[in-house]
Amino acid sequence: MYSKDQQTLGANPKKVEVKLSEKTLHSLKIKYGLKAHNRITKWREELSSSQNLNNLDILYNINNFFNSIPYQTDIEHWGKSDYWATPIEMLGTNGGDCEDYVIAKYFSLRQLGIPDSKLRMMFVTALSVNQAHMVLAYYPEPNAIPLILDNINPRILPANKRRDLRPVYSFNGEGLWLAKAQGRGSQLGNSKHKLWDDLTARIERDF
Repeated sequence: MYSKDQQTLGANPKKVEVKLSEKTLHSLKIKYGLKAHNRITKWREELSSSQNLNNLDILYNINNFFNSIPYQTDIEHWGKSDYWATPIEMLGTNGGDCEDYVIAKYFSLRQLGIPDSKLRMMFVTALSVNQAHMVLAYYPEPNAIPLILDNINPRILPANKRRDLRPVYSFNGEGLWLAKAQGRGSQLGNSKHKLWDDLTARIERDF
């Protein structure tokens, strides 16, 4: 979940390339165990097998892969009200909440060459449960209606077909965006986002 004060924050993240060497995999096996090692290895294989696919097939594969991870709230999983896990932490512990699904998908798609300009992490309200939620938006063209990658609804649909979601704001490596109808919006700036900066620092530490 996100807290109200996060709605005023933007992002100014460093670009992080995800690399999984054999040495890294071995250290993760020691840290998280064999089952976690197998999940992380499958992630590396998924990235490798998706490299030469078109963007829509890449979206489908990555969305399905991470949606198979069990949902857990931050309180249940980390003992914190709000924690943004790295993809390794999510796979290693076999659980995550909506932000963790989005973060894992975002970094996977960036690793596969989809540019930051086509991706935004979007805070929304899930109207069916009146609850704060996060999804990943993919823009095939600038100002196009984005496709939504979501853990609640596993189908990848255009934002205007997701009447159950009300956009709040979105961000990526290029800045903060105020949401408008159909998931599009106007750029507001590049202010800092503490949770995002902490996340990217942990990813750099892991690799």
